[in-house]
Amino acid sequence: MKILIVEDEPEMRKEVQKFLESEQFLVEFAENYAKAISKIADYDYDCILLDIMLPDGNGIDVLKELRKLNKKSSVIILSAKNSVEDKVEGLDLGADDYLAKPFHMAELFARIKSAVRRNHQDGNQFLIYKNIKINPDDRLVFVNNQELKLNRKEYDLLYYFLLRPEKTFQRTTLAEAIWGDHMDQADSLDFIYSQVKNLRKKLKDSFAEADIQAVYGIGYKFV
Repeated sequence: MKILIVEDEPEMRKEVQKFLESEQFLVEFAENYAKAISKIADYDYDCILLDIMLPDGNGIDVLKELRKLNKKSSVIILSAKNSVEDKVEGLDLGADDYLAKPFHMAELFARIKSAVRRNHQDGNQFLIYKNIKINPDDRLVFVNNQELKLNRKEYDLLYYFLLRPEKTFQRTTLAEAIWGDHMDQADSLDFIYSQVKNLRKKLKDSFAEADIQAVYGIGYKFV
């Protein structure tokens, strides 16, 4: 799961990033309004943690721009400015939740999972496609109710595909989503082929009713 932290306080940002990375999230950050706007325009995130008070703008305006771009990211507003007006405005603009500072990391973690579950899994604990079932909370995969052992990146790829079945993705898009935005600067994306090849073999060996199909000249899709 890919998270963007929009937060100008370095210590807070580092603390949240360290915790979420320990929970196997892919985490990136924007320390100001301008960088946040650039990030959300260029990349997709499963969830955005959005501070309202930024040095060069307002987090509410970031949320407005996100919705103009028709991005489907879950948004949790994090702010010490705990006024009813800000909370109502943020929720009216499509934010999924509001958490006042200071907060416990366990509560933040629970709210992220809840927001993403509502947006991407129709509120269900499991993500199911054909005979494949994923439990995102525990990062477990089952095929025909038998657990399928995957490494971290194989799991991340499968989860990404299952959220978007039948959609074709360029290799650069997959690299950015699973390995981070800096991957768009990589000289080669051959490692994507290796990960997809390994995942396809494991799905086939477990008799999964779905496969990752190569789309010539473009990338891959889950069918």
